[in-house]
Amino acid sequence: MVKKIKGEKYSIKVIPESNREYYTTDLEKDMDFRAKQAVKAAVSKAKVCQKPIAKYDAATKTAYLLYPDGSRVNV
Repeated sequence: MVKKIKGEKYSIKVIPESNREYYTTDLEKDMDFRAKQAVKAAVSKAKVCQKPIAKYDAATKTAYLLYPDGSRVNV
């Protein structure tokens, strides 16, 4: 089932993984792939440069920064 999120100017369709092939075009699939690769590269660069990485804990529904020394600060 596709979930629609409506904003003031735009609406977003949230498509479950099981229906992705049916609802997305080849261009959208390519953009998704490139976006995921860009995020992976940015996280990898942050780790190499020893910078904090922003993450989200779905269980507690909170965002936090994970520092290279392992400490965690909720934001």
